[in-house]
Amino acid sequence: VGGALGACGSSDSPPGPLAKHFDDMYIATIPPAQKPSVVQTQNDWSVARMENAKAEADYNESATQLSIAQNDQKAAHLGVDSAVANKKAAEASADTNRVNDSTKNLHTAEDIAKAADERVKYIEAYRNYLQVAMRYAQENMYWREAQYEVAKSQLGQSNHIAPKGVAYDAFPKQEQERAKRASSAKDRVESARGHAMSVRDNWLKAQETADRETGRSGNLPDPLGSRAAASSQ
Repeated sequence: VGGALGACGSSDSPPGPLAKHFDDMYIATIPPAQKPSVVQTQNDWSVARMENAKAEADYNESATQLSIAQNDQKAAHLGVDSAVANKKAAEASADTNRVNDSTKNLHTAEDIAKAADERVKYIEAYRNYLQVAMRYAQENMYWREAQYEVAKSQLGQSNHIAPKGVAYDAFPKQEQERAKRASSAKDRVESARGHAMSVRDNWLKAQETADRETGRSGNLPDPLGSRAAASSQ
């Protein structure tokens, strides 16, 4: 995944585990009443882990969506090939009605193929967006964990707990670095989503033309359309 993510416009490497951890045992005897920030940051980290798992699942599922779109694309282009052959046969027959029908059918087949092409581009752009979103979810997960480590270390420091080899100033530095990475990754999500929405518009226009030609609606899954509807509710 790392190499592919680098192709999303980011030259930095994927996030790795935190280098600094403050062992829970150092603050185990401190009363819960003194731990609101520890509890809150731990909850935030837990939510971020769930969001990361969801982002990975969405990206993995989109591989199937792309495969289906590519299969539909192949079928659509075979339809064009058949329509071309039928038109040639019609022209050879010199039957005007057959020629007119085959010309119309070829035009329809070409519009269907164009819509299928645009759909593949859309799903590819959608997958790229999900990939960038997955990267942000990873960065955010580690940032939230870094906040949790800060909260634990601050509680230990305020209670005059001084474990051997623990440098308290390392935890805020770690959190700041992870916050910066998460912020940068979040900015890239909006850009990738905007591009995917633009490609989606191209597909919708082509699909509308094809549906008008065939007189039926394709009712194809529209992942960003359903997401947009869900987020506006």
